[in-house]
Amino acid sequence: MPKVLLKNIGRLVSGNIEEPILQADALWIEEGMIQKVGHLVEMDEKKAQVIIDCKGTTVTPGLIDSHCHPLLGDFTPRQNQTGFLESELHGGVTTFISAGEVHLQGRPKDPAGTKALAILASKSYANFRPGGAKVEGGAVILEKGLVEEDFQEMAAEGVRIVGEIGLGSAKTVEEAGPMVRWAKKYGMTVMMHTGGTSIPGSSTVTAVEVIKMAPDIASHINGGPTAVSIEEVNKLVTETNIVLEMVHCGNPKIMVEAARLIAEHGALYRVIIGNDAPSGTGVVPLGVLRVMNLLAGLTPIKPEQAVCMATGNTARVYKLNRGFIRTGSEADVVIMDTPMGSVGRDALAAIEAGDVPAVAVVLVDGEIVVSKSRNTPPPKTAPVVYKN
Repeated sequence: MPKVLLKNIGRLVSGNIEEPILQADALWIEEGMIQKVGHLVEMDEKKAQVIIDCKGTTVTPGLIDSHCHPLLGDFTPRQNQTGFLESELHGGVTTFISAGEVHLQGRPKDPAGTKALAILASKSYANFRPGGAKVEGGAVILEKGLVEEDFQEMAAEGVRIVGEIGLGSAKTVEEAGPMVRWAKKYGMTVMMHTGGTSIPGSSTVTAVEVIKMAPDIASHINGGPTAVSIEEVNKLVTETNIVLEMVHCGNPKIMVEAARLIAEHGALYRVIIGNDAPSGTGVVPLGVLRVMNLLAGLTPIKPEQAVCMATGNTARVYKLNRGFIRTGSEADVVIMDTPMGSVGRDALAAIEAGDVPAVAVVLVDGEIVVSKSRNTPPPKTAPVVYKN
């Protein structure tokens, strides 16, 4: 892996919502990791093998889509589309979190088949990176009949996520509650469907049911696609410490109302951002960016805070060593700028104005995987990449 220097950074977003903007203008990347965050005068430019002159543009951690429904490879039968993951990479998303491989045609629902699918998807995506992006796959769907030994085995084989509860046959606290405790015991992160039904076989889930189940994440509190009421959202905000997910393929009105409520209660650190696609809404390559636009443009949330919701907040709940610009983190990085024609003076101002920022360069583990986004508008200022 090359030694990479990013210099002349205009604004640097940390991923840490407690301190979203860093006072630095350069990054040093080596062996796929961020080795130094600081100023160009502190770094030996001559030793860099790849230099990216950011030309005053904005640098952020790679975005994390907190709610994706992949299958195997880069194909979805939900919308009969190939390349949907790689396309979202061109929207700055470098990591996808599976909420369950629920769209598999003929998906097994017996314990053995359910467990096998989760293990297969987890191991498959550990070896396959669509366009260079990382997929945290193999989110097990809770089905009746799973026992503690199944969770122990799945965890040992690399399964780290419980897909949104409500999509499988184990839906109630009596049925799924013990499975949630087993999953947490073996280090898994648990998400739960919140709101109206999304696909045949899923269930309407209220705030009270989420509170009783005690997952780590209340998935799509603004609906997937049908939302709970703002009164229900208020219960999740004020009566729990559960992580609150906002998604593109949901209810925009409730998203705005919920965001204002969350900001009022000082709970921005609990918000994560996802797409919830592929779904009936479709495949939305720029969905995460569009949620950031909505939050920063119509609520008290600042654009740099919205970036942190789509990066560090999600990394923290899923225990990922990425999503932050800091020494020792995986070097998943996006360089973005205000798009041509935007009223925003830089990428963050464009996001606040409601314009999708221009993704200029995307790096995963310090390797350039996108040098020109095919999905966002072009940047006003393009970074320059050259080799020493």
